[in-house]
Amino acid sequence: MNITIIPTSWAPYFQAILRIMGGLLVLEHGTGKLLSFPVIPGIEQMMPHGLLLFTGAVELIGGALIVVGFLTRPAAFILSGFMAAAYFMAHFPQGFFPVNNHGELAILYCFVFLYFAAAGSSVWAVDKT
Repeated sequence: MNITIIPTSWAPYFQAILRIMGGLLVLEHGTGKLLSFPVIPGIEQMMPHGLLLFTGAVELIGGALIVVGFLTRPAAFILSGFMAAAYFMAHFPQGFFPVNNHGELAILYCFVFLYFAAAGSSVWAVDKT
């Protein structure tokens, strides 16, 4: 017996929603770091200024590319590696278990973007891969 709650034909649209929301969330980190909107309290003390500018630029540009679905595969691949590096630089030194070192989101972003690097952008995208 096959019970389907959501028709499988909707899968590309849910994939696009995941891509857009993931991109928006990363984009928000970039605008917070580079444009101070939204304000991220204490961000200047968390990392050196040069690293703050670099990470903000990667998040801003990568997030925007993911949202519009342009160069999705390479942008997602770069963001996946970026999130893995963020985890090992910022979270892993705080402890082994992600629930204790607060690294769950970095790991989740890493694998979501790795998925988009392999699967492409789906519908509602400039490149529609």
